[in-house]
Amino acid sequence: MQRRLAEHQQGKVEGFASRYRVRRLVYFEETRDIRSALEREKQIKSWRREKKLALIREANPKFEDLSAGLA
Repeated sequence: MQRRLAEHQQGKVEGFASRYRVRRLVYFEETRDIRSALEREKQIKSWRREKKLALIREANPKFEDLSAGLA
């Protein structure tokens, strides 16, 4: 998690995060199984923006940067 977070914050990962300079972590889920993590990521990515925002607001209503607690 820490490695992925650093890569995204430094813009080293091609895609949405680097294209739009996303640097704050406002939501994450933990799992020990990589397959279920990938399935969940695909599931969330397929959702409409409103549903994604509702998920974030439920867990982090102030959209605070959660990355500091993971370092």
